[in-house]
Amino acid sequence: MTISDSTTTFHNKKVVQYDPDSAFDPSPDVVYRLALDYDDERKMPELIDSFLARADKATLEALVIGMWGEPYEAGADAVIAALASRALELPALRALFVGDMTYEECEISWIVQGNYKPLLDAFPQLEELRIRGGNELTLEPFAHQHLRKFTIESGGLDQKIALALAASSMPNLEHLELWLGADDYGFSGDVALYRKVLAQLATPGLRYLGLRDAEIADDLAAWLASEPLLASVTTLDLSLGTIGDAGAEALLQGTQLGNLARLDLSHHYISPANQQKLKALPFEVVLDDPQEEDQYDGEGHRYVAVGE
Repeated sequence: MTISDSTTTFHNKKVVQYDPDSAFDPSPDVVYRLALDYDDERKMPELIDSFLARADKATLEALVIGMWGEPYEAGADAVIAALASRALELPALRALFVGDMTYEECEISWIVQGNYKPLLDAFPQLEELRIRGGNELTLEPFAHQHLRKFTIESGGLDQKIALALAASSMPNLEHLELWLGADDYGFSGDVALYRKVLAQLATPGLRYLGLRDAEIADDLAAWLASEPLLASVTTLDLSLGTIGDAGAEALLQGTQLGNLARLDLSHHYISPANQQKLKALPFEVVLDDPQEEDQYDGEGHRYVAVGE
């Protein structure tokens, strides 16, 4: 699987591509996506200035940032700085998505990200932050009182990001989504590390936990099946990863899944017999996109859905 389409909805609003030469839609039901082409002579800070000159800055709730020129070479720090410098003019901004790019624009593992401390400091009222790309992504431990949804999409998440999250605070968090990826594309870490992340970030209001696109999906399932911190979670999302029968059997024997309404295991390597058992669980189990192991030299090989 590759990311072949730009985001169409964000923060419960329709995403519209911003064109400085077209009519501007001031409707509160849309969120604008700002993106440059490879041959664009403008820089993203200029496009941000152009957009904010036309938008109602006092009521702007959400913004999507797409390709910022050559994102496989130039990182997002200039984008972050441009947004942070205008923070006082954007008192209503509640949601940001930085890195909305398809594989044709830039493969997820090639996206050079940046340091998000200036942005988190500048927008203490932010409720949703979504980041795509883990290459050179920097997070320092932070405390943020209002974040409810926090997402990092990566083809390979470095353990330093998980360590920073394990030392951070988001007391109102409802949705935690991390794409772990594969070690070929930068993943490092283990279940013990993500146990620390959950121990730090689990809140009474946490409803969605996504540890997606993980090559350690079987190990994650074995841990989470008996993790008391899942008590408040209604959606457990282990999709896009490499879960197989070992993980499925752990979930079938799980002691801490009683409050789940939905378990997403899409893109999986689970046998038909265990799929049938999972479907009999007393909550929705999503088993779309079944996979088969590739065989090389007598060994089976599994792959996450989104790597490069």
